[in-house]
Amino acid sequence: MSIALVQFAQPFDFSWFEQVVVVNGAFSRLIVACLLGGLVGLEREIKRKASGVRTNMLICMGCAFFTLLSAVLAGVSNPDKGRVASNIVQGIGFLGAGLILHNRNRISGLTSAASVFVVASIGMACGAGLLPAAAVATAIVIVALQVVGFLERRASIKIFSLVYEARGRDQTAMLQSILGAMDRAGERLSSVDRDAIGELQRLSFTLTATKRQHERLYKQLTAEPAIEALLNFHDPEED
Repeated sequence: MSIALVQFAQPFDFSWFEQVVVVNGAFSRLIVACLLGGLVGLEREIKRKASGVRTNMLICMGCAFFTLLSAVLAGVSNPDKGRVASNIVQGIGFLGAGLILHNRNRISGLTSAASVFVVASIGMACGAGLLPAAAVATAIVIVALQVVGFLERRASIKIFSLVYEARGRDQTAMLQSILGAMDRAGERLSSVDRDAIGELQRLSFTLTATKRQHERLYKQLTAEPAIEALLNFHDPEED
């Protein structure tokens, strides 16, 4: 009975050497994959993106595990040890496509999809035992997401969306002020959300522009007498 249970628990005919290598190497590789995926996910979580810490940890660890299993399932005699791992790229492609959304007149989610794609490659590197290369790739990803994005905004070459909220008593006068400021800035006012809290009127609209253009529009709108208060917020759909 015990022999039958052992045979059932080991359905594949792996050599003793393969089992020792997999057991001893798998734990460290999977743990490192979770840590590196979690670092990228932490950056995404701070920016309140859909693919956060848990998502990136699971993707990175899953890709590492599939890469480990690919060589093991192929066996010693089979030269095609990357058959399972080769399908990771296709699967991650479908997952990344689900993060890309077409909102209003723009596309969002491209950076999140790209981060998921590169996290998968980091997981595959961990599964293959290329831990130093995976660590370097993780550092490059974090630098690209944080530092490069910051420099793009400082140099005013990156366009991003802000939600503007104007408050005042005369809604018509505020609309005319906003439309005039947008005309002077050469931007089109697409849609405006309106609501009222007692006598206080609120108008909200979204503008996609560079940092300098946002600053210029903000100054023009705050100078309008009809607008008593002006606030702007980061667009939650901004990638």
